[in-house]
Amino acid sequence: MLASLRSMLAIAAIARASPLLPRAVDSLNEEATAEAHQRDDSATRAFSDVQIKSSDGRCLFVDKLSGDFRANLTPIQVADCGSTDGQGWDVITSGNHISGDGGMLVVSTLTQACFNYDPRRAAGNQVILFSCGGRADGGGEVTDSQIFAFDGSSGPLSFQPQNEDGTCFTVSGNTVDVAPCDSGDSTQSFTFGDGGGGGDTNGGNTDAQESATTGGGSTASQQPTTFATHATATAGPAATASVTSSPDSGSGSGSGDSSGNGSIPDFNPTEAVPVSRAGGTLQPTAVAESHQRDDTATRAFSDVSIRAPDGRCLFIDPTAGDFRENLIPIQLVECTGSPNEKWDVLTSGKHNQQDANGAPAALIVSTLTQGCLNFDSRRATGDTVMLFSCGGRAAGEGETSTGQQFPFSGATSFSLAPVSEKGSICLLAGDERVDSGACPDDGSQLFSIY
Repeated sequence: MLASLRSMLAIAAIARASPLLPRAVDSLNEEATAEAHQRDDSATRAFSDVQIKSSDGRCLFVDKLSGDFRANLTPIQVADCGSTDGQGWDVITSGNHISGDGGMLVVSTLTQACFNYDPRRAAGNQVILFSCGGRADGGGEVTDSQIFAFDGSSGPLSFQPQNEDGTCFTVSGNTVDVAPCDSGDSTQSFTFGDGGGGGDTNGGNTDAQESATTGGGSTASQQPTTFATHATATAGPAATASVTSSPDSGSGSGSGDSSGNGSIPDFNPTEAVPVSRAGGTLQPTAVAESHQRDDTATRAFSDVSIRAPDGRCLFIDPTAGDFRENLIPIQLVECTGSPNEKWDVLTSGKHNQQDANGAPAALIVSTLTQGCLNFDSRRATGDTVMLFSCGGRAAGEGETSTGQQFPFSGATSFSLAPVSEKGSICLLAGDERVDSGACPDDGSQLFSIY
C-alpha cells in the first residue's frame, strides 16, 4: 500500500515537471526559427527574465516544441514555478515592435516570441506566442494583438490585448485562455515576479513596485505618500529604498528640499538613483534624451508656482516616476517655493503646435525635469494625471500631444482642461495629488499662477 502511494506521488511529480501539453514538433528548423524570432536589442525592458505568476502562485511558461517548426503558435502554459524551462519573460515598453505609450509586449526569453491574441483561431487556442510584429517569418512591425496596457507596476494586473476590448487572459486549468474581463475574477490576475522582484539577467531594466496608492481620492489629506522602490544590484539581491513625501512643511532634515519633503531631491538627479515605477533605477542618459528643454519656445511665465484652489502648490518628485522620469504624479503640497514646485507656461514651441481653428493653448512644463503636465484617459482612475515627455512619446521624439495642451488666454487664473477632451474633463485637486474629473462651474477647477 505504501509502495503504491509512493509510486503514485512519483508519477504525479513527473507529470508536473513535464510539459503539460503534447509536443507538436520533434524539432525546430533552426534557421527559420532564428529568422522569425530575433531579439530586439534596441528595446527598453521594464522587466527582464522575470517569472509571471498566476493568482494561485504558479508560473507561466512555454515549451518551444509545442508549436510549429518556427516556435510559433506555442500555447502559454501554467505549471509550478521552477518545475519547467521557459518560465522567463521580458516586458518591453518601447522597441521595434511596439508603438505608443502605456503599453507593453510580453516576450519569452526562451524563444523571443510575443504574447499574442488571435480571435480568428478556434476557441481555446486563441492565446499563443507568435513572432513579434505579427508576421510568421519575423518580418512584421507592430500589431495590436500583442500590445497590452501597462502602468509600470509589477501587479497584480490583467492582460487585455489592444485588439479586443473587454477580453482578458485567464488561467484555465494548465493553460492560458481568454474570457470577458472581470476585475473580481482571480484567474485573470497576474504578477511579475513576487509583485516586485524581477531579475535583470538580460541587460534590460530592473522592475519597480508601487507599494502605496498614488490616486487622489482614497487617502486622507495630509498623510505621507510612500513610494517603495526596488533596485536590482549587479551581483546581489534587490535592494529596497523608500522615499516618503509629506504634504506638511515639517522640519525634515537631510539632502531633501526646503519644503520638508524628507529625502526627495530638489534637483534633477544625474546619477542612477532608485525610482518608483518601471525600470527601478533612473537612467540619466535616457532622461536627458526624453526631456530636452525647448529653447525655441515662447514662455508666457517662467519658473512660477501654480496653486490649486485650496492654496496648495503643484509639486513633483523626480524619483517618483520611471527610469526616464516619466509617469511622475503631480502632488499637492503646502507652498514653499522649492524647485520642485516651479513651472514654465509655454505658448508656442516644438511641442505646442496650435490648432488653427482652436483656442490658444499652453504647455505646463516642470522647470526641474522639463517634463510636461499630461492627461491620459487610458490610465487607471486616480492615475490619469502625470508628468510625461513633452510631445507625448516616452523617449522624447514626440511632436505635439493634445493631452498636454491646455486652453490659455494669458490670465493668471485658469482651468486645466486638456484639449484632447474638448472641455469635458478638467484637472482637479485631489487629496494628495492632481486628479481629473468632469469640469465643474463653481471655481474649484481654477488654478492660479503664483
